[in-house]
Amino acid sequence: QVQLVESGGGLVQAGGSLRLSCAASGNIFSLNGIWWYRQAPGKQRELVASIIHGGSTDYADSVKGRFTISRDNAKNTVYLEMNSLKPEDTAVYYCNAEFQIDDIGSTWNGWGQGTQVTVSS
Repeated sequence: QVQLVESGGGLVQAGGSLRLSCAASGNIFSLNGIWWYRQAPGKQRELVASIIHGGSTDYADSVKGRFTISRDNAKNTVYLEMNSLKPEDTAVYYCNAEFQIDDIGSTWNGWGQGTQVTVSS
């Protein structure tokens, strides 16, 4: 079984920065990918950033140049560094991860509990 724990959300003024963490624990063989989503009140959940096996990253146009996704394989943790935050970045941020959990290709996919990011103007 794998667990994901998110941390790092909070209240910040526009132009500020936050770093979100998504830490995985449990029976992990390797990372297939981690995707950061966000959901603002009354809006659909949107994909913000992703990092997949091999290290390729991708970002939503709305956050390109401001957000950076990275990983620490030794800690089984993925980070989302968010700079130049805007009020429209206010949302609950969720990580979604897929791991290989054995050497025959079995996978696990799950979600973190979510962390609130609030950007004041």
